Amino acid sequence: MSRLTELLRQARKADKQLGDDLEKEFAALMKRRTFGLVFEQHQPEAVELPGRAVRRGDKVRVLPPRGEVKQGDQRLWRVERIERVDGGRVAHLLELDAEEPETQVVITDDLVVVAEFNDRIYPGLVETGRVERGGDKPFHTVINAENYHALEMLTYTHRGKVDAIYIDPPYNTGAKDWKYNNNYVEGDDDYRHSKWLAFMERRLEVARELLNLEDSVLIVTIDEKEVHRLALLLEQTFPAARSQMVTIVIQGAGSVRSGQMSRSEEYAFFCFFGRAHPQSWTDDMLNDNPSTARSKVRWESLLRSGTHSERWERPNLFYPIFVERGTGVIHSVGESRSADVPRSAWQVPDGCYAVWPLKSNGTEGNWRVSPSGLESLRALGYVRAGKTDESGTGTFWYLGKLARKNLAEGLFIETGRDDAGAAIVEVARSSPKRFPPRTVWTRTRHHAGWHGTNLLRSLVPNRRFPFPKSLYAVEDALRTALLHKPDAVVLDFFSGSGTTAHAVMRLNRQDGGRRQCISVTNNEVSAEEQHVLRRKGLRPGDEEWESQGICDYITKPRVTAAITGKTPEGEPIKGDYKFTDEFPMSEGFEENAAFFTLTYEAPLSVRHNRAFERIAPMLWLRAGSQGRIITDLGEDGWDVAETYGVLENLDQAGDFVARVAEEDSVKTAFIVTDDDSAFQMVCRDLPSAVLPVRLYESYLQNFMLRGGR
Repeated sequence: MSRLTELLRQARKADKQLGDDLEKEFAALMKRRTFGLVFEQHQPEAVELPGRAVRRGDKVRVLPPRGEVKQGDQRLWRVERIERVDGGRVAHLLELDAEEPETQVVITDDLVVVAEFNDRIYPGLVETGRVERGGDKPFHTVINAENYHALEMLTYTHRGKVDAIYIDPPYNTGAKDWKYNNNYVEGDDDYRHSKWLAFMERRLEVARELLNLEDSVLIVTIDEKEVHRLALLLEQTFPAARSQMVTIVIQGAGSVRSGQMSRSEEYAFFCFFGRAHPQSWTDDMLNDNPSTARSKVRWESLLRSGTHSERWERPNLFYPIFVERGTGVIHSVGESRSADVPRSAWQVPDGCYAVWPLKSNGTEGNWRVSPSGLESLRALGYVRAGKTDESGTGTFWYLGKLARKNLAEGLFIETGRDDAGAAIVEVARSSPKRFPPRTVWTRTRHHAGWHGTNLLRSLVPNRRFPFPKSLYAVEDALRTALLHKPDAVVLDFFSGSGTTAHAVMRLNRQDGGRRQCISVTNNEVSAEEQHVLRRKGLRPGDEEWESQGICDYITKPRVTAAITGKTPEGEPIKGDYKFTDEFPMSEGFEENAAFFTLTYEAPLSVRHNRAFERIAPMLWLRAGSQGRIITDLGEDGWDVAETYGVLENLDQAGDFVARVAEEDSVKTAFIVTDDDSAFQMVCRDLPSAVLPVRLYESYLQNFMLRGGR
């Protein structure tokens, strides 16, 4: 290193610019990881936006002629200007990233807008439908979008608010299961592993901003193709997480592979952040017969043992308990004194003897409860005397925190008092024993064929989707993370057929929860179906093409069917849910869901309040996805919904603030103004429990800062 430093110094003497350039390159090399996961940082991805109108300044590709099945020209072009010719729109294009760029003129119908992932975007949402059966429950949402851009959008609505992320990313099998830059990654691609890692790293880095890092869980499932690389990637991306890998048997008979062992498992990484930890349940996921023994009423010894059990360590817990001669009943409790006071200094009541916290070897210890605390427990009947002796030794028992908690929750009941006045406590009902989940799961309900493919076929008959997850495997994974969080926000940005949202609904039904799931999936058409559609002369963006995409053809119909209990054809779903909660699938769920498509807005339109209808669903998401969406502010220029309000006409601020104050459920107020002093004036008048957000400053700043990453 010192030799290199000296050479750099000499180079700078000879040519300052050359020295500075070499030093920059040297610094960049020094930042590279020497240990851990190292992979090619491929060019940022790009996604085609077939639904987006072509604008001046856009990056575009020229589409192949209709009916052509081969891949078209993949070069990128810049739209220099657009003009009207014979009633149509014609774009003048300049080739990008070329030493001698070409130009051409193309009708806009033959162009598709391209967004690269280091481009700045300004997202919006358009609602495409909803289903409501859940009353005032928050809505589950399904967003049709490229997931990286959807994650960018969620940094405005859900930064630090997500309790759990469950994702099942592409397994990189080489069987056209995922695309990179609009091309399927083939099995013989020398860079397919590094492309996959670059693809995942970009998304995980944005996802990290969405998680509540004080108490949340990230769950990622994978197979053996990328399991080891994924483990290192998660460790590097989330160094503060406590990570464990679970092996899940998804097909006990195994999936036969020529010349190889039969695969029967996949893997799930659980990354716990902050206070989060695995939740115990009645099934440990591994053993055949987990114990279901009844809870027992356990009286604990009052004498402290183990650490900090010497008198001098806690003198305030050293005191006598006075017992009546003859009856052995507790008479009263003495006070504590400093550690240097001899036992003879205490005055013993007439007809009683003192029992001290003495260890078996005769040394002075201490009790577990203070004198006042023991008196309180004794008044409730939660203390009783065991065998005591006038020599000063003896045993006392009391009901600890867990037993008192079980009493409060009705698991235990008090049925009377004994002759000494102590409570008689019994078990009120059976309470199955709970276990932390094991790291190997061997449950038949996790069979991907039986409870993934077959179950999906019942919900949306005659519609195929490759390798859906077992509903119950996802349910068990989410229960491990969210059993204690009935109001959790769950995100799945590789949602595929919508199994995660379905599993969240199952959990809500089991415990009355109000968890909500945000599902993100694109509307990609399978490789085989694309070939057929292209031969028909169709392109992405055409209605017939889009109707066959994952989101419109599978995800939205599956979520709708799960809630309504009816297939897309309106027939009752056949079959029953099994295992933890068994009931006919035709009953559906008392849940709500709304469906959206991501849009790409012009920042000038946003700033001038011309894009409010597309920004409006994002405000609703940010406010909790509950109740109606404010899409029109009406003549008064303001409106208040169940959980939020929007004010555009500041002349009506008084009426707006008064209405917000009337609604206890309103927690967010969006104020449309460029005037900082006007914004501050409204903020001063709003109730303290309401969070004011300035539009469109907060929106524009969020995405300006994210641009160019």
